[in-house]
Amino acid sequence: MEDPTWELTSAMPSRMKTSLFCIFLLFLISRTSAQDSKQFAVVFYNAENLFDWKNDSLTNDDEFTPAGERHWTYKRFQKKIQNTSKALLAAGEWNTPSVIGLCEVENRFVLEQLLENTALQSIGYRIIHKESPDARGIDVALLYNPNDFYPVEYNYFPLIDRDGSARSTREILHVAGILGGTDTVHFFMNHWPSRYGGLMETKESRKSAAELLREKANQILEQNQQAKMVIMGDFNDQPNDESLVSLGAQTLLDEVVNDRLYNLSAEWMNRNTGTLKFQSQWFVFDQIIVSGTLLNSQKGISTIPENATIVALPFLLETDERYGGQKTFRTYNGFQYNGGFGDHLPIRLLLELN
Repeated sequence: MEDPTWELTSAMPSRMKTSLFCIFLLFLISRTSAQDSKQFAVVFYNAENLFDWKNDSLTNDDEFTPAGERHWTYKRFQKKIQNTSKALLAAGEWNTPSVIGLCEVENRFVLEQLLENTALQSIGYRIIHKESPDARGIDVALLYNPNDFYPVEYNYFPLIDRDGSARSTREILHVAGILGGTDTVHFFMNHWPSRYGGLMETKESRKSAAELLREKANQILEQNQQAKMVIMGDFNDQPNDESLVSLGAQTLLDEVVNDRLYNLSAEWMNRNTGTLKFQSQWFVFDQIIVSGTLLNSQKGISTIPENATIVALPFLLETDERYGGQKTFRTYNGFQYNGGFGDHLPIRLLLELN
């Protein structure tokens, strides 16, 4: 069968063909212009117990099995990855996320299922992941769109005890690569030790994580004072807590210095908002920290403080019947299945290509 489109264009007057060509040319020019000012969305999300339904004899995942306390099944897992994909795609707003940091993922299998059996499949994301020494088996991972980001190297940095052994907690993930085909950006993805067991009893563990992160960031800046860094994660502390203060991430009050770190989430503390809610209080545990070079950059990749946001979309929240207002729409309320998304809200940073 002959191509009807070819027949139609062949029968067109030359003037009409010329007009269509001009329209097509204007379309190409507009696309090129849009690409000249392209934005890249970087999203971090605590996926809240993104476990498969199978028992792993090497980790404490028994509650997330069909026979476990949460009666975690294949069907519930499928619902979870669909919800997670919806949250991630929506978090990019007008930009499909170029880079995604995730924590509380059990293994590579759940990441593969997330990318193969949800709407994320059409993007073609790739995975950076390794098993952590965490007792529950939850890891930190990075997904990236290869059309936007080309990783050059990555490292996982464990927290080391005084005896030289790795602590049973999540490692810090560092990925360096080229964003937008033009500029190298260093990404650090974090999930610091939790407060489970008591705030005072666990704060030294988070200070150790801060010291490790500061050491690795300093090593990069010593090699290149113009290095551009994005640090994101669930720090299990707020911007004004001791661990984040010891990291040296400053608030934006004075002139921005290239080789210093700036916590773009510190301002969220003044807005009576947060990334997770405990009883009646919102906390800013999920944060975005950048190097001064990103804020000062006049060429290549840059950002501004306003580009760092909490993704508080309506479908990620539900009415808080007990304490008033809203709360995160969780997968479980206690041990009761709720069918929601998670106990944290995603956070997003827009990086711009000048």
